[in-house]
Amino acid sequence: MTEEAILRDKLRKIEALFAGAATPGERAAAGAAAQRIRARLRESEQHEKPIEFRFRLPDPWSRQLFIALAKRYGMRVYRLRRMHRQNVVVKAPRSFVQTVLWPEFQEINAALVEYLAAITDKVIREEVYGEAADAEEVPQSAARRAR
Repeated sequence: MTEEAILRDKLRKIEALFAGAATPGERAAAGAAAQRIRARLRESEQHEKPIEFRFRLPDPWSRQLFIALAKRYGMRVYRLRRMHRQNVVVKAPRSFVQTVLWPEFQEINAALVEYLAAITDKVIREEVYGEAADAEEVPQSAARRAR
């Protein structure tokens, strides 16, 4: 199984977890999982008033993921005039954001970051230099002599 296939499988399992899938058959139905989550959002909106949530997502991949996830559930994602690009706003019931949207985003984002880091390391090792290590840490006095 390729790294991409492993990531896709992991994302489907995360989505099934947040959709409340009870059986293996339900977990396999990724499309149905999104439908169940949209239904939970509509149900939450009947019991609570949607409020505005602002999220600061400086990483462009995380921001793109968050926007796609919110839109997938039928939410409008926007930025107020003069807001920094890293900020996004959604209007939703607090319970939905706290129990579904934000936790699911964190799980998927962690998987995505792990995948992107592995791919980056692989490309650097294979195409740029044999290792993808961080910079060496030296005492300040040694750093001054190196100048």
